[in-house]
Parts: sequence; C-alpha cells; structure tokens
Amino acid sequence: MFLDEKIIEVRSGKGGDGLCSFRREMFAPLGGPDGGDGGRGGSVILAVNEQYSTLLDMGNIRLYKAENGVAGGASRCTGASADDLIVHVPRGTLVTDEDGRILADLTEIGQTWVAAKGGRGGLGNQHFATPSNQAPQKTIPGKPGEKRILHLELKLMADVGLVGFPNAGKSSLVNKISSARPKVGDYPFTTLEPVLGIVQMGSHSFVVADIPGLIEGASEGKGLGHQFLKHIERTHTLLFVIDGFEEDAYEKFKVLKQELADFHPKLAEKPYLIALNKSDLGIEKAQKQFLKKKEKVILTSAMNGEGCKELKIALDQMVPNKQKRSKGW
Repeated sequence: MFLDEKIIEVRSGKGGDGLCSFRREMFAPLGGPDGGDGGRGGSVILAVNEQYSTLLDMGNIRLYKAENGVAGGASRCTGASADDLIVHVPRGTLVTDEDGRILADLTEIGQTWVAAKGGRGGLGNQHFATPSNQAPQKTIPGKPGEKRILHLELKLMADVGLVGFPNAGKSSLVNKISSARPKVGDYPFTTLEPVLGIVQMGSHSFVVADIPGLIEGASEGKGLGHQFLKHIERTHTLLFVIDGFEEDAYEKFKVLKQELADFHPKLAEKPYLIALNKSDLGIEKAQKQFLKKKEKVILTSAMNGEGCKELKIALDQMVPNKQKRSKGW
C-alpha cells in the first residue's frame, strides 16, 4: 500500500496561567506578591525522518496534540514548560493549509518546521506590584495554543525518474540497475506505486524512482499515471523507457513527452535519456527511428542485462554531484 496524501490536525499546548500569591512567612510580615509565571505550552513540530518512505509510516493518527504548560507556583516559581511534540514525516513532504497555500516543503534530511507554536505562559501577580498597589491581584492567563488543519502531500525525492508506458520493461530495468525490487509481470500496471532504488557507483550512488506506467491522456487523469506524475517534479533527470519492439516506438516517445508537458511545462525541460529496451528481441528498426530524429538512445535488455552498465554510467554523468549520496545513504 502506498499513501502519498494525508490530512492531519495539529494543536499546540496552552501556556500555563500566572498565579496570584503572597508571601506569608513568620519573619516577613509585609510579605508581598510572589505569584510565579506559567510555563510555555508544547509546540507541534514536523521533522523529516529518513527512515520513513511514505506517509503510511506515520500510522493512522489524525490529531496531534501537544501538552499544556504548567501554571505558575508560589515563591515566584515558574511552571514547567511542556515538551514539544515531534511528528515524523518522510522526506519530500509538502505541507499546505486548507486553502491550498504552501506552508512548508520538507526536502532535507533533519529539516524541521513548527506546525503549531505553543502558547506563551501567563504572568503571575509578582509583576504588577507598584508603590501605590503593593498587593496586586492581577495575573495574566496563559496564551492559547494554535490549531490547524494541514494537508500533507508526498513528492518522492529521487535523482532519476523512469517514465514509460505499461509493459515497456521499466520495473525489470530498475531491478537490473538498482537495489529496488519492484513487482514484475507480463500484464499492464504491475507497478501500482512509485518505487525507489539506489544505483551504486563505486564510492557514491544516486536514486532512481520507478513511476507507474502512463497511458495517453494521463495528464488529464486517465489511468494510474496521473496520480504519480507529481513525483517526477522533484527528479533532476528523466529516463524514458521505450519498448523497442513496438512498431511505433518513436511515436510512443513523443506521446510521453507531450503528457509530461501537459501536466507541467517544466517537466518537458528536464534533461533526459532514452533507454530503448528489449534489445534481445531485435530492435534495429526502432533504433533507426530515433537516430533519424537525432535522439541519443542506449539499447538495453532487462532480460539479459545488455546495455545496463552503459546506462548506469550515462545517468551517473547526468546527475549533479551535489545530489549524489555517499555509500551507505
């Protein structure tokens, strides 16, 4: 199961109330106000957890509520502040409000964002003594916490996004070049959710995302692809996986490019590479189609591994150094 959208409610804690209190000690007959301040309420903080891969990892909790601060005490004692509530989310989580405004884009490991700030603690009566009023009864209650409805949307973080029609061999190719093991079958739409895989290149690596197969009209909501097209937005490089055994292989490629442009114009501007797959079946005709259009292609076979090494090297050269992960990421 893959979950890439989730609605949650966050409530920060109320600040503790200030106390009205007076010193009453045997050797301090004049006493005086000594009511302490309230403690701060707990905040709700979203934090990127690199161990989370989907919003499903957050569980079924919908309401995240932090604790209230403790009221002030006598003898000018400040009440205890509540602990902040940390809500773990996967990397790539986009946070919007009920009106669709973007509040946070959590794309870096360890990144945090305060979703609801805890209420400030109130003031005790110790702060309100004056020469004309040495026994003030006035206090200030703690500030209320914040309450928000948030929409979380996951957009996967990957260096390379694989794009292709169903049964083009994307999943099989990902199996060959990376650590991912997506489902493989001889029927359409075997990939029902995006799959991330790490391609190891000596001392570094890069991440590829296998996106469910698209069909013509995906940008208009047809098929399974439209739901996951958004995951390609964050990728640096696109890898078009084309079934080279198809008669109209180049036309298929043109349709895919147009679907990406229709979904978001910037997708069509991303650097790309073409893997002309199923070379073990003989795809010279399709190869000539692409060469005639001056498109650079790499012939691959997910069946016997032909061209996979060359494909990995070519993709590695296209991915910027700053996005490559060290070994063990």
